[in-house]
Parts: sequence; C-alpha cells; structure tokens
Amino acid sequence: MPWFLYLLECSDGSVYTGIAVDVAARFDKHASGMGARYTRSRKPVAILASFEVGDRSSALRAEYWVKRLAPGKKRELAAGVFTLESVLPPPPPDEDDAQTEAS
Repeated sequence: MPWFLYLLECSDGSVYTGIAVDVAARFDKHASGMGARYTRSRKPVAILASFEVGDRSSALRAEYWVKRLAPGKKRELAAGVFTLESVLPPPPPDEDDAQTEAS
C-alpha cells in the first residue's frame, strides 16, 4: 500500500506537512481535532496537495525535507512550481554502482 506526503492549509494561514496512507481520512482526523497537536489549535481548512512517495520510510524522509521548507516554498510545491523530487536529496548510489565506478 502506497504512502503519501500531504500539505494542509490551516485556519491561521500556515501549511502543515504530514504523511499518511489515506490522506482524506487523515484530513478528517485533523479536522476533528484528533490529528497532530499542531492542527488541534490551527484547524485545517483544505488539502493543498498530496504526493505518492512509495513506502513509509520514503514518506518519512520526504516529510523531513519538506518540513524544512519555508511556508511560501511549500505553497509553490503544492502549486506545482517545482517537483517534490527537486527538494529531496539525491538517493545514495547503489553498492553495485559504487564498485563499478571504483574499478
């Protein structure tokens, strides 16, 4: 089952970043006050974007990097000004690739 990184617009104008398997269900949880502590006091008003990122580990890594972005950059990401891949660090080289390059 794929994991998603999502961006929420909050009532105070901030942008919340999270991960989930079911973004709509997670949004409902945030909206009901049962989600993250951050969204309990800043009720989410809309899902700005969601990105399929594969497994949970990939979702956690993506969340780490996106949370480091300024709010304006998060909005640009949601609007498609740049891609999610462009804000993530490049993947480490495969061991096979590293051995080939060393030869």
